[in-house]
Amino acid sequence: MKMSPPILLVYSVFLLQCLEATEGQLHLRSRSEDSGMKRHDEIEAELKVFFHYKDLKAGNKMAIYFPRKQASHLLSRDESDAIPFSSSRLPSILQLLSFSEGSKQANAMRDTLHHCEFPPIKGEAKFCATSLESMLDSLHQILGSSSKLRVLTTTYLSNPIRLLQNYTVSEAPMEISAPKIVGCHTLPYPYAVFYCHGQESDNKLYKVMLEGDDGGRVDAAAMCHMDTSQWDPTHNAFRALRSLPGASPVCHFFPADNLVWIPLT
Repeated sequence: MKMSPPILLVYSVFLLQCLEATEGQLHLRSRSEDSGMKRHDEIEAELKVFFHYKDLKAGNKMAIYFPRKQASHLLSRDESDAIPFSSSRLPSILQLLSFSEGSKQANAMRDTLHHCEFPPIKGEAKFCATSLESMLDSLHQILGSSSKLRVLTTTYLSNPIRLLQNYTVSEAPMEISAPKIVGCHTLPYPYAVFYCHGQESDNKLYKVMLEGDDGGRVDAAAMCHMDTSQWDPTHNAFRALRSLPGASPVCHFFPADNLVWIPLT
């Protein structure tokens, strides 16, 4: 297959993604899957995206992991539609993209396809987008066909940003009022794939100004899921917060390469 320049760019990024898990992966993987891929100390560090709702207040300090921003460029619909995207077609996809069965890349692709094909939990709407057009089509189905959309992201106001350090909430967090919220997480694949999901429950969206111990500043997007009763008990959030489904809210920061969509009011 002759690759276009956009595919070549994300293809090279994919080789790096297979060496580093992103928040999106941690947000989805079970405990057993993570432990087989990374060292214990790396896993524990990357779980520092989750925090307790009570910690979301000005002056509070917490350790937070912000992964390096990966270049994720969505393909056009024509480009993405020309490539199969199904776990049942994985052998032919690997052959098409010149990856060997059993390689790190092949395993990462298999995980991503399984995440995209896994049924939604009760009250959840989910999809995987491989093009901007497909993302917008699916977002309008969830947020309203006539809705204008607003996107929020986490912005690193200082560079470089350390992977893990203590941050202080420097201002009172600003809650963003929205009737529906869809978060989109990047997943490792030879081209850009976003796992997007929203749940019909009490979710709260915030913009949070953070200042690191080294002076680095981050304007972070954060989500608090107030009802986790339907979540998988092996979800990494419960491991990080030492909690159980339905016991307490789960909050998390979004990495800089994730997107949070809401209808524009």
